[in-house]
Amino acid sequence: MKSFSYAKVATAEEAAGLLKQRNTRLIAGGTDLLGLMKERLIEPDRLVDVNGIAQLRGITATKENFRVGALTTLAELAAHQATPLIIKEALADAATPQLRNMATVGGNLVQRNRCWYFRSAEHRCWLKGGPRCLAVDGDNRYHAIYGEGECRQVTPSDLAPALIALDATVVMRTDEGEDSLPLAQLYVAPTARHRREHAVGDDDLILAVRIGGDALRRHATYLKFMERATWQFAVVSVAASARLVEGRAQDVRIVAGAVANIPWRVKAAEDLLAGEKIDDARALAVAERFVRDARPLRDNAYKVAVLRELVRRAVLRLKD
Repeated sequence: MKSFSYAKVATAEEAAGLLKQRNTRLIAGGTDLLGLMKERLIEPDRLVDVNGIAQLRGITATKENFRVGALTTLAELAAHQATPLIIKEALADAATPQLRNMATVGGNLVQRNRCWYFRSAEHRCWLKGGPRCLAVDGDNRYHAIYGEGECRQVTPSDLAPALIALDATVVMRTDEGEDSLPLAQLYVAPTARHRREHAVGDDDLILAVRIGGDALRRHATYLKFMERATWQFAVVSVAASARLVEGRAQDVRIVAGAVANIPWRVKAAEDLLAGEKIDDARALAVAERFVRDARPLRDNAYKVAVLRELVRRAVLRLKD
């Protein structure tokens, strides 16, 4: 690991000032950052420890607003009595208990992808500046089945699809001051001009995530397919939410994780459920429409079948 300097701050203003300096990174739980540094995938000159910023911790919950600070750990979020059930479901197998006790909400949302070509210092993949995505013709068992871009990595966060299904917003400190944007807009498909996975700037600081009252009252659920029973990144995940009005679904959200560069929605599939009663036939139709435009690679066509079934089950669970 390359040598670096270290600074500990107590306020967001201090952190923002230091982040303006060249090649500086934030560290909170460090569960992703330190691994990237050990592999020399990133080599910061300075780390800014933000764990002392009290305003970034804690959960505030009312009937009309749920706010979680960016430094709140996944374990704290999962244990809080006011945390929506869909988020508890998403975090149940998100990592080992040890990691959940360290990993923060903000860090989880902007963690880097788990593509083995990206994570290997020996491979010069497209996202790291190479000429092409090595997964296209390589081992692509866990890669994207949607999108036609240069990079086939997938979003790894369990938390992100669940929060997007609840129309969550992320609060950030930027050069222009405090700002917020829909959480879904935090994720971007890499392009040749901007080979990045997130819309967060190098000197931006995530402060909190918020969910409004309307979304908190929706029926919602999260399902995840893994290769082993617990504590593994999703091979495919699905978060779904909807209001039920006289037994008919409204405000439908269906968000898939680990299938594309970004958490993936198919509006045409959501529209098939809007205004309809949920039954077996309708759930299957929604699932079939969701996967219709999937374009799997050589080794990951199985993901289409898994995704179809998870969407079907998630839609049916919205009745409960």
